[in-house]
Amino acid sequence: MREEGAAGTLESTRPPTTPLAWPSIATGVWPDKHGIYGFQNLSREYSHEMYTSRDCKQPPLWEQLSPAHVGNVPLTYPASDIDGTMVTGMMTPSTESDFTHPPELGAEIKNRIPGYEISLNYPEYADRLDEFEAAVNDILDKRRNLMRLQMEHAEDWQLFFFVYTAPDRFQHLVWDMDLLLEHYKKLDDMLGEVMTYTDEHDADLYVVSDHGFGKIDQLVYVNHFLEQEGYLFRREDEGTRGALASLGISRSNVKQALNRVGISEEMLIQTLPRTLVDSVAEQIPGEHALYDVDYERTIAFVHDAGNCYINDTRRFEKGTVDPADVPALKAELMDLFESVTNEDDEQILRVFDGDDLFPNDPKSPNFIVNGKDGYESRNSIADKPFGDTGVTAASHRSTGIVLCRGPSIDPGAELRGARVVDVAPTLLHGIGEPVPANADGRVLFDAFREDAPASRTKVQRTDLTRSSDDEAVDDDFTDVEDRLKGLGYME
Repeated sequence: MREEGAAGTLESTRPPTTPLAWPSIATGVWPDKHGIYGFQNLSREYSHEMYTSRDCKQPPLWEQLSPAHVGNVPLTYPASDIDGTMVTGMMTPSTESDFTHPPELGAEIKNRIPGYEISLNYPEYADRLDEFEAAVNDILDKRRNLMRLQMEHAEDWQLFFFVYTAPDRFQHLVWDMDLLLEHYKKLDDMLGEVMTYTDEHDADLYVVSDHGFGKIDQLVYVNHFLEQEGYLFRREDEGTRGALASLGISRSNVKQALNRVGISEEMLIQTLPRTLVDSVAEQIPGEHALYDVDYERTIAFVHDAGNCYINDTRRFEKGTVDPADVPALKAELMDLFESVTNEDDEQILRVFDGDDLFPNDPKSPNFIVNGKDGYESRNSIADKPFGDTGVTAASHRSTGIVLCRGPSIDPGAELRGARVVDVAPTLLHGIGEPVPANADGRVLFDAFREDAPASRTKVQRTDLTRSSDDEAVDDDFTDVEDRLKGLGYME
């Protein structure tokens, strides 16, 4: 790919996480335009629900190019009614849901690829890394078979968009260079097959990562510092919650008791209204970071992957901060986050102003607070500032990779300054299609041969809108949440 095509580093979103980055790759816009800021959408009432494909405000590539075949792309559930095929990826509840388009493709997958699954239940492998390696390899093989199946359906296509999440999953729990090399050799073999396939179709091939990866040594509990300095207050264990806590009743042992009589948490969530589930969860102590905050006294808090919100009265139901006071408060919080250091007096947090990152959305997080290399920020409300990483060996870095190869690509070219939002505009212009007028990304002209049409033609622009008439998705995402917790994405 590097010798016969163009290559370079690829800067991810802030934070560099899957739910922000893949929509940015597929749309060419940052989160303040596509509308997805994490795995879970935080409501005015401080509850949250999983983001789905219907929350994406900007049309992705497969709604611009036709026919299109889309496989295992995160945040594509529920499947879109596109001209082509779609098999949804990460954030899909299970293969029992409507995870394919057309719907009958799901039955074909179950027949052709027995045991196909969206992802592994990672907590099961916390102390069984040898078995984990075998399980990841099995997932990789089945994903490759899915790709081949979609290739069979793709007699004619303008876009083939397929994601392999196995390297991400493997690296979170295994940071051993010899084992990683063996895994990447399997990916390399698969890539050789894809290169042959794209050559047969005289097509350009883009290989991109949604982020990079690196070892982590410590967890940093950002909410701890907010609590320590009086910006966040925990709920007191009083009333029903306090009585349950004094009796040793927690979410964990309630789940165990229900399971013994055949009632699962999934069953409760499927059967009961979400508002009722939330109200019960508020009363049960333990494992509910979102519900452990006393919002009537709290000034700021961190949710999801480092999204820091000021609890202002305009945005939140129990807000405590006048919107006019937000700018001054932001300056205070910036100083606080930048003052967090390790024993060597080194700053360990990267802090980004939400107004700078997301200028087009007033509902975006006020800050993004992430750990510097070696540190992973978490949103638990802990009694200590730092914690052991447990089974999590490595996590995301902001710099990933981009490579491209094909008829219009300049062999050996170096791509400079590429960002995830540049992928879609470059791909579109490279095949002679217009680029959305509101795209944040630019066309990477360094990628193209001098005699290629893409090098000699002006970028055409088009206005795009996406319908917002789709009904909300009210599915049970408990299994998804468990998988995310196993990877350290959620707590």
